[in-house]
Amino acid sequence: MFDLDKWQEILGTIKKNKLRTFLTAFSVAWGIFILIVLLATGQGLRNGAQAQFGNDAANSIWIDGGETSMAYDGYKTGRKIQLKNSDFYYVKNNIEGVEYASAVYNGRAGMTLSYKNERAGYTVRSCAPDHNLLEKAKIVKGRFINQNDFNEYRKVCVIGIPVEETLFKGEESLGKFIDISGTKFEVVGVFSDPGKGDNDRAYIPLLTAQRIYNGQDKIGMMWISTGTVSAEYSEQMEQNIRQFLAKKHHFNPDDMNAIGIFNNNIEYWRIMNMLDGVSWFVFIIGVFTLIAGVVGVSNIMMIVVKERTKEIGVRKALGATPWSVISLILQESVFITFIAGYIGLILGVGTIELVKYFKLEGDFFKNPEVDISVAITAVILIIIAGALAGFFPALRASKVEPIVALRDE
Repeated sequence: MFDLDKWQEILGTIKKNKLRTFLTAFSVAWGIFILIVLLATGQGLRNGAQAQFGNDAANSIWIDGGETSMAYDGYKTGRKIQLKNSDFYYVKNNIEGVEYASAVYNGRAGMTLSYKNERAGYTVRSCAPDHNLLEKAKIVKGRFINQNDFNEYRKVCVIGIPVEETLFKGEESLGKFIDISGTKFEVVGVFSDPGKGDNDRAYIPLLTAQRIYNGQDKIGMMWISTGTVSAEYSEQMEQNIRQFLAKKHHFNPDDMNAIGIFNNNIEYWRIMNMLDGVSWFVFIIGVFTLIAGVVGVSNIMMIVVKERTKEIGVRKALGATPWSVISLILQESVFITFIAGYIGLILGVGTIELVKYFKLEGDFFKNPEVDISVAITAVILIIIAGALAGFFPALRASKVEPIVALRDE
């Protein structure tokens, strides 16, 4: 039942001891604020890392040719290893675990694109039909390059939204022909890519590019995704690819410079594990900050009980029960902790929202957020801790005999 007299007394005590109450509340509010900000920062870093990997397939392996640094099987060092179409076909069809695969011929990447009177320079990338799945490019109109385009050397292209806007000025682009450095290509699709700068390009079939630009059967890079295989198995795939290419191109399998293989799976899990460690670290810092706040509340409540020893003695002499003494001090502790915890929660969430509002995020720090259930749980826990912090001094005070309390100086 609501006891107005008791709450008037609690509020009167708080008003009488403004500085003490402020310091107690500040330690609690600061603890909640720091916990929320740290958790949101950890999540923002994680989101940023995932966004960087999310632009392309995170479960991927990239392979490109290099230069030998070891003599092997009669061949001298310094020999360039040129990847071929046959390497791509073998890896795609014979390496177990490959989900999607593409290859790029880097003959002439930067080209001039034109349509009617509009001209602009963009990146033109040759690729295989799976490429949009590796790039995570979303087709917004038409389609991507298909297997028939690839096998039949068709002169088709898929352009990014900025390319369409620049060249076509609102005109329908599908079915129209654009000039790519002197060769006409039919636009069969328009895409949108989450990667930074990846929309400012056009895709054409790999085999078509090799034929037009005298690329023979050379490729600059192979790119495969590994589906749902484990990071450990992706390392085995990497070794299998290296062994095959070493045998075919006659280089030492231990020569890391002969071909470059970048396993995105390993890099992804390494960074995610590091960020998990960072999240736990900031969580522990936040928890210890909260504990410091609770200790502050406990110390203050001990001082409160000490200051009110005579008052407690008078109450007990007039017939107050031990529970009435405990509840008075307990309610004051819970009230201060609740208000301070709520203020810390609001300030923490408000700070995060301000960061989003003023767009203070970057490429490696995106969408800082904290699970509201975690934040509320933290407030509830600190309220319970505040109650316990007030309970034990109050319990000790309730056991003091009235005559002893009245003699206290």
